[in-house]
Amino acid sequence: MDRRDFLRDSMIVGGALALGGCRILPRRPTHRAIHHSILDGHPADSGIDTVVVVMMENRSLDSYLGWLARDHQYLEDGRSRYGRRFRVDGRSQQAFPAPDGTSVATYRRVQFADPDPWRACGHPDPGHGWDPGRAQRDGGFLAPGSGNDIFALGYFEGADLPVYDALARRFVVCDHWHASLLGPTYPNREYLLSGQSGGNKSNVFPTGDGFPWDTIVDRLARAGVSTADYYSDLPPLALWGSRMLPYLRPIAGYFADAAAGRLPSVTFVDPAFLGDARSDDHPHGDPRAAQRFVRDAFAAFVRSPQWHNGLFIVTYDEWGGFFDHVAPPHFPDDRANAVDSEDFSQAGFRVPTILASPRALPGAVDHARYDHTSVLRFLEWRFLGAPARRATARTPWYLTQRDRHARNPGELLSAEYFDPELYFDPDIAVPAPSAGCGGAETLGALGAASTEPSPWEAGLESGYWERIGLPADAASTAGG
Repeated sequence: MDRRDFLRDSMIVGGALALGGCRILPRRPTHRAIHHSILDGHPADSGIDTVVVVMMENRSLDSYLGWLARDHQYLEDGRSRYGRRFRVDGRSQQAFPAPDGTSVATYRRVQFADPDPWRACGHPDPGHGWDPGRAQRDGGFLAPGSGNDIFALGYFEGADLPVYDALARRFVVCDHWHASLLGPTYPNREYLLSGQSGGNKSNVFPTGDGFPWDTIVDRLARAGVSTADYYSDLPPLALWGSRMLPYLRPIAGYFADAAAGRLPSVTFVDPAFLGDARSDDHPHGDPRAAQRFVRDAFAAFVRSPQWHNGLFIVTYDEWGGFFDHVAPPHFPDDRANAVDSEDFSQAGFRVPTILASPRALPGAVDHARYDHTSVLRFLEWRFLGAPARRATARTPWYLTQRDRHARNPGELLSAEYFDPELYFDPDIAVPAPSAGCGGAETLGALGAASTEPSPWEAGLESGYWERIGLPADAASTAGG
């Protein structure tokens, strides 16, 4: 059902509200409160003044959050709050055809017989480029041309990802949030920041001083809305060149500014993309390092005075070649094309996305269809005068047709329900990551390794970051 049906049919029953088996919430939202989304009121009265966006790398919804659809306690708690139709569209246990005609089942990654099952050092990075993505869409995740071996069929349980386990049970899971393009990292991050990739299908760098077209940061700055990108080693926002330097801050500043209550109204927080110590979740990084990064970023925001009027969004740039059972949809796009190989309206597979806020309905699931430009849509509504739901063109509030028609993800943020308590310790215990692969990589039995190099290392080699004037210490954290 769509968001309106969900909200209309939702109800809260008597008794204490359960999260993770614990009876909690001394007060609970009323039926009326659930009906009144913040989108029904004026943006200035929304209760959201600070938005923190964390975009991780290369994981699919089924491989990371599919376990929710099998978690009896989570489903029982959801049905007690929102009615018997509560569900999550996840399927972590399935099978895909191999090139030899056999059927290969998905499996729990941490129980696989690899020397390091967390990093999967002996496997290729799953295919996630323009052509491998289409091979996966048309033939499955082990199809010829997919760039995959069995690594792409691994999944994790909630116990393996304790930070996401806690966030999913407490806040809103978006189970139909898609990568903006059926393609790799940079184009998808370009959609998050600007509503387009400039026609780029791959991880290419600008030839001059950054991409010339407008970003959401440009629009926010013109409107006097404070914005910053806190980076761990290399900031994606720097793809737009030296004009973005005033908005770039080292990651240590995020924690200091959060504690002091001086985070900008729109805050992007980037994990580390380089070396064995990378915390972005991209293979062959250790997911435990990524869990620690998200935990620390979230905990800093929760402890900030700005949490009470805040929204924390964690999502992934693209699916990374990992399996997902939902066919990627199409969205309105300035570069839509009837020729599939040129069609920028083709979105990617679903990615894990969670919205955390004192106004987020507890333990809820939003089934509406989103892509990364939905983040732009929310920011444009909250700060730039865009309509809450209609795609009107009466004022030039949008960047492209993609964000103009994107769904606003504020529907399950309540104008009346408010609870800043977590009911879990934000300092969630996460085991230490392994030492790293040390450059080791072999081909899997069912496919060939992706030949596309990491865009972050390629940027270092190209000299682009230095050319635009990024501080010399930005890339010095590689591997550290």
